[in-house]
Amino acid sequence: MAERSHLLGLDVGGTKIAAVVADGSGEILAKIRRPTPAALGPDGIVAEMTDMLAEVAATVSIAPLDAAALGVSFGGPYDPVRGVVRDIPNLPDWGGVPLYALLADALPGVGLAIDNDANAAALAEWRFGAGQGADHMLYLTMGTGIGGGIVSEGRLYRGLRNAGGEVGHTVLVPDGAECGCGHRGCLEAYASGPAIARRAIEKIEAGEGDAFRAVLRDAGVALPDLRAEQIVEAARDGVKFAMDHLAETAFYMGWGIANAVSILAPEVVVLGTVATAAGDMFMEPLRRHVVDMAMPGVGEATRVEPAGLGDLVGDYAAIALAADVLGS
Repeated sequence: MAERSHLLGLDVGGTKIAAVVADGSGEILAKIRRPTPAALGPDGIVAEMTDMLAEVAATVSIAPLDAAALGVSFGGPYDPVRGVVRDIPNLPDWGGVPLYALLADALPGVGLAIDNDANAAALAEWRFGAGQGADHMLYLTMGTGIGGGIVSEGRLYRGLRNAGGEVGHTVLVPDGAECGCGHRGCLEAYASGPAIARRAIEKIEAGEGDAFRAVLRDAGVALPDLRAEQIVEAARDGVKFAMDHLAETAFYMGWGIANAVSILAPEVVVLGTVATAAGDMFMEPLRRHVVDMAMPGVGEATRVEPAGLGDLVGDYAAIALAADVLGS
């Protein structure tokens, strides 16, 4: 029997599932993508996962059982100790599903690792992206929330209840804006994608940003539908309101990162989503805020970099988990 060398990956979200196969070095060889059949419930979704693994494995002339390991990046809360999914709003009936056992039974003898998508993305950026070569790395996204993960000496730091790395729920502003976690003033309530849009809407409704509102009107964008991406685009086009708003967001994000840097002292902080799209106009002031507010000496020494994997982060997140099983 030939030595197992291929790695399989699943990136599972509320709207889509991607299955990938990679060689032993992590180079992705093939990928397929399908909508998540949420209406079929957990059993139907797991059946779809195994079907997709068989299809993607066949592109390199193997069966899934011939793979060395499978990594699953799961878009929701996951308990790696018990191997079960916690309640997840966009996938009904998943609370308590023993996902690890289900996949282990389907692929006996194949190494298996499952983690939430933020932790998995952190591992991917450390192994394949902007965090390569660092012994200590903090990864943060500025998407629907401020997700994140910590890699220390080559291993994910999960902490109690797998909650390590939740920098987005550190409080910046006492009695500030309400956060989805139930507290007030969290970083996530000021610098996540929806929060960036909400803050802009509040300013416009208070009478600011007439020129930006005209840009939105010309583009056919209703104010309640405003997204962070549109603010970034307007800032790149030189619209002053959007540029100022992005600078204010860099202050909040820099403040939150500075707190984390003072506690963790990472070699590098890697930022995804909004930070990657905005580029230097966001990253340069953010870096200055980190230096100004972090513990002297540590802030200057910590690099703050945009994420390197872009739209491929989900694919590499799954493969990074698979490689981690093998210790490769």
